[in-house]
Amino acid sequence: MTMRVTFGIDPGLTGAVAVLLDGEPGPLIDMPTREVGDWGEVDAQQLALFLRDQRAAHPGAYISACVEKVGARPADGGTSAFRFGETAGKIKGVLEALGIPYSRAIPAVWKRGMGLIGTEKDAARLLAIRRFPGAADRLKRKKDGGRADALLIALHHENTQLQGRAAA
Repeated sequence: MTMRVTFGIDPGLTGAVAVLLDGEPGPLIDMPTREVGDWGEVDAQQLALFLRDQRAAHPGAYISACVEKVGARPADGGTSAFRFGETAGKIKGVLEALGIPYSRAIPAVWKRGMGLIGTEKDAARLLAIRRFPGAADRLKRKKDGGRADALLIALHHENTQLQGRAAA
C-alpha cells in the first residue's frame, strides 16, 4: 500500500507533472495543454483528472505537491509575463480545488540542493536518470527536461517538506 503520493510540477506549457510513490517514480506526463484562440493554455480539466486519478489509485496515502515558483523575466514583455502567470495560477487553482496541499520551490534553491547550479541545461535530465533509473525510458529525449525537472521538484519537496511524515 502506498503511503505517500508526491506531485512535482514544472509549470509552463512545456512543463510536466511527475508522481513519486513512496519516493519512487510513478506516472510522468507532459503538461496537458489546449488551444484557445491563437495560443496554448494549460488544460486545467485534464490536469485535474490526472491528479484526481492518481489520488484515487492510492486511497489513504498522504497526498502533496510542489510547484516550481517561477516568475516572468523582465525581457519577456507584458503579454508573455501575464500568460506565464495565468498558467501558474491555473495549476495552483487546480491543486486548491482538489484540496491538495502544495509548497513552492524556488528554482535556485531546489537546483542548488541537487547540485545543478552552474551546470548545463541537460544536467537535470541526466541527474534524474541516474537517481531514478526506472524512469530512464521516459526521460531519454532532450525535450524531456520538463519531466526530469518535475521529478526533481517532487524529490526536493519530499526532502525538505515531508521530513518525519512517512518518509522515514
